[in-house]
Parts: sequence; C-alpha cells; structure tokens
Amino acid sequence: MPIRPRCFSPRPRGLRVAASASEPARPREPDLVLRACAALTLLLSGACRPRADEPPTEDRVTLTIVGTSDLHGHLRALPLLAAHLGALRSERAADGGGVVLVDAGDMFQGTLESNLVEGASVVDAYAALGYDAVAVGNHEFDFGPVGPRATATAPFGEGEADPRGALQARIRQAPYPFLTANLRRKGGEEPGLGVPSTLIERAGIKVGIVGVTTEGTPHTTIAANVADLEIAPLAASIAGEAAALRARGAAVVVVAAHAGGRCTGFADPDDLASCEPDHEIMAVARALPPGAVDVIVAGHTHQAMAHRVAGIAVVQSYALGAAYGRVDLVVDRTSGHVVSNMVHAPRRLCSGADADPDDPLPSCDPRDDEGRPLTPDPAVAAVVAPALAAADVVRERSLGPAIAAPFVTRRKGENPLGNLLVDLMLRARPDVDAAIINGGGVRADLPAGPLRYGALYETFPFDNRFARVKLRAGDFAAMLAGSLGGGPFFSLGGLQAVAGCDGPDLRVTLQRAGVPLDASQEIVVLASDFLATGGDRAFAGLQERGLATVTLEDDPPLREALAAELEKLGPVSLAPLSYYDPEHPRIRAPSEPPVRCP
Repeated sequence: MPIRPRCFSPRPRGLRVAASASEPARPREPDLVLRACAALTLLLSGACRPRADEPPTEDRVTLTIVGTSDLHGHLRALPLLAAHLGALRSERAADGGGVVLVDAGDMFQGTLESNLVEGASVVDAYAALGYDAVAVGNHEFDFGPVGPRATATAPFGEGEADPRGALQARIRQAPYPFLTANLRRKGGEEPGLGVPSTLIERAGIKVGIVGVTTEGTPHTTIAANVADLEIAPLAASIAGEAAALRARGAAVVVVAAHAGGRCTGFADPDDLASCEPDHEIMAVARALPPGAVDVIVAGHTHQAMAHRVAGIAVVQSYALGAAYGRVDLVVDRTSGHVVSNMVHAPRRLCSGADADPDDPLPSCDPRDDEGRPLTPDPAVAAVVAPALAAADVVRERSLGPAIAAPFVTRRKGENPLGNLLVDLMLRARPDVDAAIINGGGVRADLPAGPLRYGALYETFPFDNRFARVKLRAGDFAAMLAGSLGGGPFFSLGGLQAVAGCDGPDLRVTLQRAGVPLDASQEIVVLASDFLATGGDRAFAGLQERGLATVTLEDDPPLREALAAELEKLGPVSLAPLSYYDPEHPRIRAPSEPPVRCP
C-alpha cells in the first residue's frame, strides 16, 4: 500500500515550544510547512489540508509519546518516572488526548536488583508503569539461559539449555509486547522473540509501534547467545512494518529503536548543528520513506536527542532512568493526518542540580512542568521494594579494602579502574602473560570509602567467565594498535605497550619489565569470554584467520573471582595513582586515543 503524503508543522499550533524544562517559551514561528501544503494541493489533491480547509479544533487530539531507554536495571528511578507520567496522563485526560509509553531497550542488565532475578523485577515495574511496548536491546541477550550461567550448554534446548532462555522468560512474563522487527534466524526464519510490531488505540487514534535492534548486537553482547541470529538493516525493516501498520489503519507510527545518536543542543529541534551526523539513528531516519514514521524513540548510545531528522521527531534521553523523551503529536481525527509535532528537550526526573534518581528525594527535588513538587508513586514503589531489599543485603557485603579516592573509568584511554581490574584478573590467574578488559565492560566508577560488593557489581555487572587466548605477541600487538587507533579501548596488565607511528601506520611493541617481546613469541592473554568469542571484535579477526586459540572456563564468573582477590587483600587502602600514573603509563602512545598517524 502506498504511504500517504503527510503534513508536519515545525511547531504545534496552540502549544508552546519546549526547548528545555528551564527555558522560557518562544514565540510561534510561521507555519511554513502547512503553507507549502496549500500550494501542493494544486498537484496532490487531498494529500495535505491547506490552512483554509483545516478542521475545527474539536476534531483534533493530542497524543504525547513518552520514550525511555537504557534503564540497565536502575529500579530506583521508576517511582519517580511514574509520578511524571501521572502528571502527563492527567494533562492529556483533561484535553481528551492520551499518552503512549515505549522503551527502546537495554532494560535489565546492570544492577543487583535486576540481575539477581534476570530482569523480572523490571518487567513487573514496567507493567505497573503501563508500558505499551519495548524494543529488545543488545544487552537483553546478556543473561543467556535461565539460571546462573551466561551461556547455554550444548545440545541447545529450553530453559537452562536455551541461549536466550532468560529473555524468553521475560517475554512470557510481560503483559506488553517485546518488539524485534529486524531479528532473524540465519536462514530467514522468525527468531521466536516477541513480535515485529504492535497496533494499539489511544484516545480513539490507532498507533503502530515498531521495534528494532542495533546492527552492532553480535559484537556487543555474548556472541554465543546470538550466534544463530542475524540482524537485518534497520531502515528497511522499519519501512516494511510501518507500511503494514498503515494498511491496518495506523494514523501514527512510532519506532522504538535500540540504536542512537548524540546531540548536545536542544534549543531548536530543527537545528542539527550539535548532532553527530554519522550515528546509526541519523542514517536510519534519513533512509526511511517520507511519511513512513512519525516518531523514533532511540537508545543504545546513552546520549540525548530531541530533534527532527528528515521530518521525523527523534528523541533519546540518556540512560539509567535519569530522563525521558517526549513528543506531542496533534492528529486530525477526520483525515488521520498528524498536523503538527512538538519535540521536547530530554526531561530529567530530578530538578536538583547534578542530581539523579538514586539521590535522596530532597536532593533530587522532582517537579512537574509547572514547577510543582512530585512525590514518587507509592504503587510503583511497592512493586520495586522487594527487589531493592533483596539486593541491598547482597550489596552491603564488605570486601575488605578501602578506596582512598574514587577510581574513575574511561571508555577511551588508560585509567586506574581498568588497570586495577586487570591486575586482579592476573592475581586470580597468575599463569598467563597478560590480561585485558574492554572499556565498555566497566560500567561505573568505584567510589571512595569502604569497598562493598555492590560497588564492584555495578562496576562490572556482567556474568562473563574467564577465557584464555593463545596467540603470537606480534598479533596481539597489532590488535592493541587497532584499539589505540579508534577501536574499543583495552586496559592492559602484565605487559606494557609502546605505540609509535611508522609512516601512516600505528605500530605497537610489547614489553615485559622494559624488555621487548619477540613478535613471534607465543603468549597467553586472559580476557572475558565476551571478548574472546567475538565481542567488540577484539580477537574475532585473529580467530577467523586461525591465528588465535581460545579456551573458555566454566566457573566462577569473572566478577566473583575479582571479589575473592579483593577479600584476600584484606583491609588495605587502594589509591588510583598506584594503578595509573600518567607520567608512567602502561600504554605509551603519541597521543590520547584515537591516535592518528600523519
């Protein structure tokens, strides 16, 4: 079915522009798009209503699309989110409109309160919040089978033998759909994970919702859990589902995309100057047929957007429950056209400066759009309370050492926290030559004070196991050169790396206690099973060429081995400078990553 031409105004008439929660409303600009539609009527009869022929106000309805993403198990934010949603729903109920609530994925992995029950507590809370649909993110695959193992044992089957058993359990549990329009089994079969899209009705308007997952998923979760899946291109998958939803009567199509972007300015939704143009969701929005989609709720990058890209309202609201995205659509009931959209800046749950939902309520100081105080929703608080209480018991276990000053992580570049973790890996497995950990796997800083298990868990929440990779020193050095040149950064222990430019090429020499290693020397590198089996494409190329041999361990999880080593250290004080001295780094390079050679 051909997609109907649709009119979008840069600003919804009769509504104020919401550049940010703290910025005053700006005067409405002339509605240039609707004026253009009036001229186009001479060529496309009925395609767009000109201003003179618009229906009366009572024939319109406002739908507020609320989007979240990348909660990563931070349940403490959800009673506050419920309070904000309650205010929005009351506002829409008063004018006859409605609220559509979607999440763009990565809901579960990251905190004890979620991970201890493989995301079940998040599903319960999302049900209480009234989510209409969610997308599947790459980290939804991290739990693997039901039970403590992160990967299934062959032969594959159900439950503990299903590499996606934990995710399947959450799909069965949820009263809302999980959306996976671009996931396929290799060979083209349906993956058996949720549905591609859903059609709901809100305030008398049919709304279609499509869910898609980033094409980088095979290299950003445990590879074994998605080995039999393939990721179809996002734009083509969205376009096909959107057309089918329009054919079923959808006046509005919303995409929940676990793929994101990054913008830093939110004063004008049509100004893309602050947006990085090469991010995945930017390309997706520009590749979609005009009028196919009205709103994209994006995620994955933990950044923010509140912009119109190729006529599509795209919102993304950071991560960890800090904020939500919002788009107000005004729909003509008679024609089924979206006549205007208003894109709001990311709306933080807390109004307090630098506060987040984990802070005490007075510091967070949650308020609605009119500045009135909000109270965390007691019903949602009651739903999350048992999971939080169970997690607190585990979280408060003392590990022995004290952290003298915060160990701060960086995704790109050497840092004390990454170095501490690889040193602990080497203490746990001293018979290897080196250890690495990827910056993306280190999820939170270690705060100053007595070290508790909960802090270590939030730093490394993944249930990865140890893996040993046997390869030549020269091949490992080439891998590190790729890391420094712009790939995922790896903290390094056991060896030192010296990088330098050889013409246009960046080359790395490995050293042990200042003595260079021969490139042909065979070494054993300790890593996580995520990296060893293709994650972040760390060793993938070497394995494909037969240059690396991988041995996986079963138990214990890597994190538990690190906790055991910390307990062995006893009541010592750990200082960041002891693990990373900028004057004497473990990885010496001409500049900070990404290193560019002339």
